[in-house]
Amino acid sequence: MRLRLMKRSLACALAATVFLAGCGDSNTSTSGANTAEGRPAPPKSDFPSPEGRSLIEVVKLAVGPAPVVSPAAMVFYKGENRYPFGVFHSDHTAVSDAQVALYIAKVPPVKEDNGPPEEGKRPKGAVARARTEALDAPAVGPFPAAIESLATQPAFHAQTSSTDADAPQVVYVTKLDFPSDGEWVIAALVKEDGELRSTLLPSAVVGQFSGIPRVGEKAPLIHTPTVEDAGGDLSEITTRVPPDTQNRVDFADVVGKEPVVLLFATPQFCQSRVCGPVVDVAEQVKEAYGDKAAFIHMEIFEDNDPGKDTRPQVQAYGLPTEPWFFAIDRQGVVQTALEGAFGVDRLTQAVQEVTAE
Repeated sequence: MRLRLMKRSLACALAATVFLAGCGDSNTSTSGANTAEGRPAPPKSDFPSPEGRSLIEVVKLAVGPAPVVSPAAMVFYKGENRYPFGVFHSDHTAVSDAQVALYIAKVPPVKEDNGPPEEGKRPKGAVARARTEALDAPAVGPFPAAIESLATQPAFHAQTSSTDADAPQVVYVTKLDFPSDGEWVIAALVKEDGELRSTLLPSAVVGQFSGIPRVGEKAPLIHTPTVEDAGGDLSEITTRVPPDTQNRVDFADVVGKEPVVLLFATPQFCQSRVCGPVVDVAEQVKEAYGDKAAFIHMEIFEDNDPGKDTRPQVQAYGLPTEPWFFAIDRQGVVQTALEGAFGVDRLTQAVQEVTAE
């Protein structure tokens, strides 16, 4: 049962991005959609203050619907969280230069009606009412987003990444501060040509996942397949084309002895469309730091078949989505745990932290 639940959760999380990218207003446009440059977050003063406003009142400040804003994470904890997302036109093409800020509001506890719900379920009508009430709750924000480039040097740009011409070249990243566990409604304001446009995002459920290694915890011990285990057939241990080089050592042989960068991703079957780029990113960073840390790329599905179960290593880390990366120090302690897409600068920073003497 655990295996089936994990796989279902993973599939639903990954499908969200594709589904959301297919929605939106066909008249929405943002210039410069194919650029791939990073950019710091705009100041909060560029967006409306939520003071005295409900979340729906913030949304109504906009003149129309925004491009599709698609979250790329579903694991959140009380306190500050990295929140990555993509921005897309209605034709699925990525927008690389939008100015975006997020706002949040807490969904009140669900009031049960007509008796207690079935075990593990909440009344659907009550859930809908609670989410509607959240729109009238005080808005918290704004949380402006920076833009991180997913670009790599040409030598590290794989065929797997190149075949999707409309794949995101950037990831938008902000930090959302959730004061408590529970469900939170999220809205985005996107500034285009000096005008604000708005959209609602899927809710974030804070505190839903508890089995994923966190910063300061020991990394779970797993065996990861190597070239030798695969008998030299790299297609068994990586779906990247050409194969990446992050499979030379077994995680169990090096953890606690040297720094490790452990990346969970499946370039060929990643529905979020960012696994190929982040494996490319790791290949580039490995070129600079491969003598200081062990770089290990772990695929997601058994036999690299998305119709099968997730691999036991994925289950050992409790991962409901991908990609994920963990930067682990010489003592085997997690120093960075990051869900979703990331660029060369972000990975380099994490590697420098765990390889510092």
